[in-house]
Amino acid sequence: MTIKTQPMGEYQTNCYIATIDGKDFIIDPGVDATKWVIENVTNPVAIFNTHGHFDHVWSNDELQKKLNIPLYTPKGDVMLLGDSSWKADLPPSKPDVEVEPNQEFDFDGTKVKFRHFPGHCPGCSTIEIGDVMFSGDFIFERSIGRCDFPYSSAEDMKTSLQKFKELNYDKTMYPGHGATTTIKQEQQYSDYWIANI
Repeated sequence: MTIKTQPMGEYQTNCYIATIDGKDFIIDPGVDATKWVIENVTNPVAIFNTHGHFDHVWSNDELQKKLNIPLYTPKGDVMLLGDSSWKADLPPSKPDVEVEPNQEFDFDGTKVKFRHFPGHCPGCSTIEIGDVMFSGDFIFERSIGRCDFPYSSAEDMKTSLQKFKELNYDKTMYPGHGATTTIKQEQQYSDYWIANI
């Protein structure tokens, strides 16, 4: 697998293109991501959102139309795709697939697993493809997503961190902001965050 990364917009939200077995998967196309994505894909298959916040979904609709590929968004966050309360000019988008919690998909032999970790927002999920995990705004390097936004839940975040702590495997993690890390690296901080949220 090859992974291309480009931080987008004022929040430097990581947009990813994961290419495996000749298939390009676009993850979290944020503000003004369209041009970069189109220049860096050869066989785009799908767009994935880790969650519904504007800085991760801004270019959903434009890319759906230009590339004619489906959009997959966690079901709990679909209502955020048309919510312009943070950004009045947010281009609304509509998923082709509303992803159920912990749903797995098979793209011609390439398995993609959405793992539900609510707290930052109701649908907040990680996306596992092969030996990597795209963690969105759930987990960052030595940090976690905020849970003081509208629709956030500190209690859900604590439960999600406990579930994350119990994962019994390691993968490289590509977060929604900042540098890469690993599951094992971030699990060691889980108890601290659970105690301090």
